[in-house]
Amino acid sequence: MAKMNFGGVIENVTTREEFPLKKAQETLKNETIAVIGYGVQGPGQSKNLRDNGFNVIIGQRKGGATWDKAVADGWVPGESLFEIEEACRRGTIIQYLLSDAAQIEVWPKIKPYLTAGKALYFSHGFAITYKERTNIVPPKDVDVILVAPKGSGTSLRSMFLEGRGLNSSYAIFQDATGKAFDRVVALGIGVGSGYLFETTFQREVYSDLTGERGTLMGAIQGLLLAQYEVLRANGHTPSEAFNETVEELTQSLMPLFAQKGMDWMYANCSTTAQRGALDWMGPFHDATKPVFEKLYKEVANGNEAQRSIDSNSKADYRVKLEEELRQLRESEMWQTGAVVRKLRPENA
Repeated sequence: MAKMNFGGVIENVTTREEFPLKKAQETLKNETIAVIGYGVQGPGQSKNLRDNGFNVIIGQRKGGATWDKAVADGWVPGESLFEIEEACRRGTIIQYLLSDAAQIEVWPKIKPYLTAGKALYFSHGFAITYKERTNIVPPKDVDVILVAPKGSGTSLRSMFLEGRGLNSSYAIFQDATGKAFDRVVALGIGVGSGYLFETTFQREVYSDLTGERGTLMGAIQGLLLAQYEVLRANGHTPSEAFNETVEELTQSLMPLFAQKGMDWMYANCSTTAQRGALDWMGPFHDATKPVFEKLYKEVANGNEAQRSIDSNSKADYRVKLEEELRQLRESEMWQTGAVVRKLRPENA
């Protein structure tokens, strides 16, 4: 573990140089990693672990679409693919990668198999941070650890196949064996992390829920839609409004400031763009910061978690969710986006 300076703040970071794959393999050579859930994170993490030489099995309900997906991905029923309870019985490390709602539902099946010395692994701090609401309380004699890749399971897998790594946070909630640090870092390296930075279960879920609702998805969609609507209301065509709002941002600018930073972007654009960006940065900051402060407060006090738990528990949740997603998908802005993407040179 190294001390790294991030803008004057010292943080604990573990890299592949300090904890190479060979060390991770040695650390977990006697462990069986049971991955429970094969939805968002399960496929990417399990396949990366398998390709990296770890002993991995999958626990999934038999007969469902995800069971068939696991079989298609090369997991063999009775050898590396089992019903959830059997996988938990066999596993010494149980990677609990079901959705937050499913974790609550399945927990009574999982808990009996958390015998002394095992490890319970999460990729999201929700269940433990809000344990009074989820009723997920692990036994005291197991390690409780977290590796949270900073991206989707699809990105984790595709970057692994490209020989790159997706950065992850890691946390230890409970170290019952004295091996929790080595276990969690070895797992982080095994799933394909670029580097691992230290957090807590609480900080992970607070930042994650804020990010998803903020600049990663909620805020960015709201901001893009607002600009698109203003351009359309003032006579700009759908393609012009989309290109100025989304296409230039995602295809031209984001790759550049991902590589070099927003400060570099400001220094390397036209003087007209520089002046406008510097002048309007403040008003946008001042307009949105109160919304982010309200959002963070709702996450921290548990209201946002409770809304998620309540909505997921309703019988018609999936139907209503699909309707909301349909409206988003069929909106003019994203219908225009579908046409624009087809016109990109690589698709021509």
